[in-house]
Amino acid sequence: MIEQHLAKVYAIWLREFKVFLREKSRLIASTFTPILWLFVIGSGIGSATSISGAPGIEYQQFIFPGIVIMSIIFSSVFYGSYIIWDRKFDFLKSVMVAPVSRGTVFVGKTLGGMTNSLVQAMILLAIGAAIGIPFTPLSVLQAVAVILLLSFGLTSLGLALGSYMYSLEGFQMIVSFVVFPLFFLSGALFPLDNLPSWLYVLTAADPATYGVSALRSTMLGVGGYPALDFAILAAYTAALGLFGIYSFKRMKAV
Repeated sequence: MIEQHLAKVYAIWLREFKVFLREKSRLIASTFTPILWLFVIGSGIGSATSISGAPGIEYQQFIFPGIVIMSIIFSSVFYGSYIIWDRKFDFLKSVMVAPVSRGTVFVGKTLGGMTNSLVQAMILLAIGAAIGIPFTPLSVLQAVAVILLLSFGLTSLGLALGSYMYSLEGFQMIVSFVVFPLFFLSGALFPLDNLPSWLYVLTAADPATYGVSALRSTMLGVGGYPALDFAILAAYTAALGLFGIYSFKRMKAV
């Protein structure tokens, strides 16, 4: 029984991954924006900014973990648009009438989106090594664990939002109200020390905050409590995964 469920999950994941591989322009476009932020924003603001409490770390290096998280946020949440495409081309209907539970379909699609985010993040990690991020084998493994957790949770969120939407235009408008606060409140571009209390509350409620903090601690050894960040991120991922499954089970195929 377990083998059958795993085979179904694998089939759905493989379909999603093959679609990703065929859309090379999508990979290039989704990777270009984080690179632009890293080099243009990182170099521009870095030329006039120093990071307090992080001696020897340039601003470009400081925001690098946040740029990796930005890539995950945008690629994972916008992945929910593929639900709308599948509904338009009746692929979703054919999957829903197949002898496969909706939970299995959801997990397969979420793993597909998570793989896409991981590929993009690994490209950025390679760039990070070129700009002086002091990676070690252990820090790379820890970074991959954070990336997988956050991408699974945010892909679940994107698929949940997509399950309620019937037009790409409406999806993009709603998602814009999700991805930008997730990114800007995560501390990706600035330290979280000495923030106003109202802003600190918002950053504390943002799951991406713990991803940025965990990556920054892992890659740069700056601030944070990696074990606590990882635990909170895992809790967010579980909650978003359950919300995604619930939404997917209630979704109409047409």
